[in-house]
Order: sequence, then structure tokens, then C-alpha cells
Amino acid sequence: MIPSETSAATAPATPPVPSSARTDTFRPLLLDAAEPAAEAALAALLGSGLVREVHDRIDEQVAEWVRCSAPGERWERERLERAVAEVYGGAPSRRYGTWVWYPWTGRLVHLLPAEEFRLVRTDRNRDKITRAEQQRLLGRRIGVIGLSVGNSAALTCALEGVGGSFRLADFDRVGLANLNRLRAGVHDLGVEKTVLCARQMYEIDPYLDIEIHRAGVTEETIGDFFDGPGAPGAPGVGLDLLVEECDTLWVKAAAREHARARRVPVLMDANDRGLLDVERFDLEPDRPLFHGRAGAVTARDVLSLDAGASRELLLRIVDESRLSPAMTDALGRIGRTLSSWPQLASGVALGGALVADAARRVLLGAPVPSGRYYVDLEALVGGAAGAVRTAQGAAS
Repeated sequence: MIPSETSAATAPATPPVPSSARTDTFRPLLLDAAEPAAEAALAALLGSGLVREVHDRIDEQVAEWVRCSAPGERWERERLERAVAEVYGGAPSRRYGTWVWYPWTGRLVHLLPAEEFRLVRTDRNRDKITRAEQQRLLGRRIGVIGLSVGNSAALTCALEGVGGSFRLADFDRVGLANLNRLRAGVHDLGVEKTVLCARQMYEIDPYLDIEIHRAGVTEETIGDFFDGPGAPGAPGVGLDLLVEECDTLWVKAAAREHARARRVPVLMDANDRGLLDVERFDLEPDRPLFHGRAGAVTARDVLSLDAGASRELLLRIVDESRLSPAMTDALGRIGRTLSSWPQLASGVALGGALVADAARRVLLGAPVPSGRYYVDLEALVGGAAGAVRTAQGAAS
């Protein structure tokens, strides 16, 4: 099976059995165990030689679902076993739920059906996120451009159940220098960052709907990234929120122009001093890009800027006066004694958490005003009192 870049995650009940596992595959194969032809399809898959491991813990998952559905009950072993048997309704356990094959690892996993799976998987979110809120969040679509900090943000959103559909964009592949901050192994070197992130998210929740844009976003493709490809003659499905974590200045500007035109809120972690940037174009459709720090510069203007002018504009956007000492020192050394912007795994992890937390609250309608918010751990944890007061402010 060669999955399309934009088809839904859930495959037909009895999809064709793959004859090989492509190295760029990113979407799992889902078999509905209750379908009449599923057993034959499953047998064919097992006989294909592509399955390296089988993970079947369905009895334990069903028991978890029973307990989560009635947490106030006392579930002695025999009573719980009877309840599990009732869920199967007399059918063998292999005919219940979904069999999920992950071609990039060769693992075949037996899981609960989608609704039950998600209830159990997010049960410990309650009631920081209520079940009603969780359902609302799973109905939202999030776009992520740039998959370094963006990878951390996307995975944290997937873990927390913030978003059920995602569009991921990045043109790059995993390099050895990425492994100081990207959750990946040496066996992932050379894998496209979009593919890596989609795989990681599907291993958390195979019922997600993930589209990837392997070439990143360009002038020709950015509209499709926001609006979705749609069927011929029919409109696509737009984004509910954008996470922008790209290093390219044109993409930063163009993404915000498209987001503002569609009233899509934009979140960005700057990976320095715990800076979270929030632009609520959904509430303020006339809000200037970058909180007005770029003036009247447009994405088209950016294309004609030379290296010096681009650097000057970027420093205005990030507010050079509020950069950390390490980042300030790095600015003059990039391209001479430093290969690129310095980033740490701890900062990327913090950025993912900040973005996911803000995304959850924005999508649930909580008050999250436009502005810049600093969660500067170096100042907040053991830092000078004056630095703490500065770090706690939010400048718009």
C-alpha cells in the first residue's frame, strides 16, 4: 500500500495487503477487526513476511475501558473478566477493535476501536480537560510549519489530544546535528522530518488524520497548506490554528499573511528565554504582522531583501534587546564560528509544552490575548529577582 499524502488516516475495512514497506511510508494500515474480510486480510499480512512483531494486549485495554467507563465501581477480578467477555459479545477477541500495522517498524498492534481508544488514552487528562472539551479538541485541525521545535509542539499536542487532524510542513531531512534537540535516533538519519513527525504521532494515536508537505511551503503550495487540497471542484478543509516554527523569513511573513486573511490564530515559540508569541488573527483580523515590529513589510518585500537587510528585519521581529546573553553573543558569530542558531533540547521541549498549552486554551475559547510571553527558566529558577520581574511580563 502506498498511502497518499492527504488521504484520511482510517483505511478501508479490507485494504490491499502491502507487498513491501517503503522507506518513506508514514501512515499505518488500519484493519477493522469486525469486518467479515478482515481475518483474510490479516492472515495475508501475517503471511507476507513484513510483520516483525505482534502486540496483542486487547484484553488489558478492554479492562481499562471498562474501569474508565465506571470509575466508581469496584472491579473484582471475576467481575471484570465477565465485563470484558460481555464487550466481545461471544466473538473471539481477535475480531474486536482494530489491527494496526506500522510498516516502518514492522509492528502489528491490536487496539481498541477509535472512540474507546481515545477515551482510555486521554482518561488521565480529566478534568484538566473534560471529556466534552476533549471531543471538541479532537475535532480541530492544526498546521505546523518547521519540525524542530514544531516536532516537539506537534507531539505534545498529540499526547494531550489537542487536535485530531494535522498538516505538517518541512523540506528538510534529519541530520546528525539535529539529534541534540530532536526526538529521534541514529537510525532516523536521512528521514524526512515530516515523515518522522507523522510516524511518531501515529504511534501515539493511529486514528489521527495527518497530511504532510514534504517540500515545506512555497508560493505555489502555501494556499493548499492552509485550505487543504479538497476533492476536484470542492473546497478543502481549513486550519483552526497555525504553529509557525520555520527559520525562513519569507515563510514567517507569508504564513502570517495567509493566517490573517483566513482569521487563523498563530503561535510561535522563539526557543530563547521561553518566548511564546501569540497572534490572534481570529479575533483581530486587522492586527499587524509580528505585532507591528516588521512595519509594513510584506512577504513579497522579503524576497528582495539582501542578507544584511533580512538579518536586520529578523532582529526587529524577535526584539534584539530582549534576547538572552547567549543568543545575543551568537548573533555576530553565526556563519563564522557558529554554523547556525544555538538551540538546546530543554528549550525545544519547553517550547513544545508552551505551544501545546496555549493551543489547547485558544481552541477551547479561553482568554489568550495576542502578545509575547516569557517563561525564562534561567531567570525564574535561581535567577536574580530583577530578571524574574522582567521575565514575567508580556509585551505586545
